[in-house]
Amino acid sequence: MSYDPNNIFAKILRGEAPAIKLYEDEQTLAMMDIMPQSPGHVLILTKEPAETLFEMTPEGAAACIRTTQKLAHAVREALKPEGVFIGQFNGAAAGQTVPHVHFHIIPRDHGQTLKMHAREMAERPELERIARQIRAALA
Repeated sequence: MSYDPNNIFAKILRGEAPAIKLYEDEQTLAMMDIMPQSPGHVLILTKEPAETLFEMTPEGAAACIRTTQKLAHAVREALKPEGVFIGQFNGAAAGQTVPHVHFHIIPRDHGQTLKMHAREMAERPELERIARQIRAALA
């Protein structure tokens, strides 16, 4: 595959587009999903220029899993959901909407209906409020 360096996540990583950041290290960035399927939906991005998991280095994939686990703990502590869904899509046919590797952390409660993936923008003040809770749990 040919990586598109102009996708929105690449722009966020370069500081050319806004994001509500939660955590960042040398290999990954965690941020709020602006079109969450449930309150507290978090995305973990690799800093590698990779469209799917299949193009990542083993080191980059391991870094994403470490950050995903770290943020999943923080989401669970901050928001107290009954469960946490963790997912990762590869290719449009699988549901990937941004051609850059990323992992989803989606808090869930029994009987909760999730919003459709990548369909409805959330209000920024609400995302910022939840982000503060998650950041506090990371500290």
